[in-house]
Amino acid sequence: MNSFDFGAWDPEGTGGTTESVSWGDGRLHLGDRVRISPRRRADIMDIALHGRTAVVESIERDYEDIIHVALLVDDDPGKDLGALRQPGHRFFFGLDDIERLEPAEEQV
Repeated sequence: MNSFDFGAWDPEGTGGTTESVSWGDGRLHLGDRVRISPRRRADIMDIALHGRTAVVESIERDYEDIIHVALLVDDDPGKDLGALRQPGHRFFFGLDDIERLEPAEEQV
């Protein structure tokens, strides 16, 4: 028998979003600029996006209480589509896959 609690399941599909989350010795906020540095290098996108800078578009919490950060990559020609939440231009990473940009690096 399955122990899944159907009463806790949200069929609308939203685990929750937030405007900021604890991150390292501070907080990560919507609009913060970060550098992508995937630890696992699990797929080609991890390799292709490594070292790129990006803006935090969304901070989302899934049903297992794991934080996912949606990023808009600075040099993505389809960045405007990502801002509209169109497929293929928002890239999701964990908190351990991004690094805080130093103030001098934030100048684009």
